[in-house]
Amino acid sequence: MDGDWFDVSEVRELVPGIGVPARRAVEDATHRLQALGPAALSDSELLCVLGVATTEADVKPLLAHGLPHLLDAPEVAFEVAPQLATRLFAALELGRRIPLRRDERPKLTGPAAIAEWARERLVQHRREEAWVLCLNPRNALLRSDRVAMGGADHCVIDPREVLAPAVACRASGLVLVHSHPSGNPEPSVPDVALTRRLVASAKLLHITLLDHIVVADRAHVSMLERGLLDPPRRGPVIRLDDVEVD
Repeated sequence: MDGDWFDVSEVRELVPGIGVPARRAVEDATHRLQALGPAALSDSELLCVLGVATTEADVKPLLAHGLPHLLDAPEVAFEVAPQLATRLFAALELGRRIPLRRDERPKLTGPAAIAEWARERLVQHRREEAWVLCLNPRNALLRSDRVAMGGADHCVIDPREVLAPAVACRASGLVLVHSHPSGNPEPSVPDVALTRRLVASAKLLHITLLDHIVVADRAHVSMLERGLLDPPRRGPVIRLDDVEVD
């Protein structure tokens, strides 16, 4: 790996005013990143390179329960170390946006493609989340919005929050996606009932609910494929990309 792409002296600018021992820790972590790449660094070393932390005492409160815990409970990080948490979450958000910007409007042509899209964004969290994906008539993604966040095994989804983004961007169709952190993607009875209510509500707005997909870390369930959606009046639907929307 080329070691010239990052000047170690720049570390002093990242963390102004730090003492010699702290600067040494930052520089050591930076040297390791240059030589071995970012994957070789520990969480604490990555935080040092970012300028988020400079000593072990800085790192301990943020990593007490691991980085995934910070994503699930950011308010804890802000309570423990507000300035450090601000830098960390800014860096994490930039990292999340980079792969998304490579393909701003991906074409999601079936349940498997949608589940893969969702799995990259949802399953690392310990809470249930619900997202709505708004699609145009060619199944290109217009926008995606998180519409609910719950606990480990429950998430209250307001149909108004699901439909509002689709109306705002004049989507032809939408897909509701929610996660099951338990690892079991089987939809519950309330999940199915909500889906059928959304089908009817969306139809009144001339929007088609194309699918409701439950994702877990290694599997997913498409309610379209299970036949749990009311089929359109024009006939049965076999695949998502076969659905015609007005």
